[in-house]
Amino acid sequence: MALASFTLSFIVARAFTYFFPYVVLVSGGLHIHHFWFGIALLAAGGWLGINYNHKEIDMIAAILYGVDSGLIVDEIGLLLTFGDYWSGLTWTFLIFLLSFVSVLILLGRYRHKIFEEFHEFISKKASLFVAVFLAAIAIAFIAETDNLFVTVISTGITVTAVLIVLAHLILRTRTLSPGKPSP
Repeated sequence: MALASFTLSFIVARAFTYFFPYVVLVSGGLHIHHFWFGIALLAAGGWLGINYNHKEIDMIAAILYGVDSGLIVDEIGLLLTFGDYWSGLTWTFLIFLLSFVSVLILLGRYRHKIFEEFHEFISKKASLFVAVFLAAIAIAFIAETDNLFVTVISTGITVTAVLIVLAHLILRTRTLSPGKPSP
């Protein structure tokens, strides 16, 4: 819920500022930016989340936390450049943050499967997978460069990787016999 409210509040703040750039809160000659409201909501959401152990209040705290984060991140370019609201830093930070949080969510949800596959990778077929990876990367470097040194090194890595794959396949065919399961 926090991620959804974060994304929505960022979009709303950015759209409002785009469509109504001259609608601002001015108090005592100072322009009050919406990241200040984000900081206030951060305090409120944090206080609720820490002081109460109730499902509905935790949901409200998550929504507040998402909204305040969206308001703060919307003005991250302004804060880091001291005045450029439309700085590309905001979008870079937003994409990095959403990617990081998405990876954390996926890791949390699928960590057992990831560890299981990683264990299988390490214990049984690591050489095959590493060889395929090295070959793919080395071929990409060969295709993308005119540099002789890079081409020679990448060719050597590709040949080594192909030899590892062949060795793995030969070993596998030798260990397979009728009625015996594959390794």
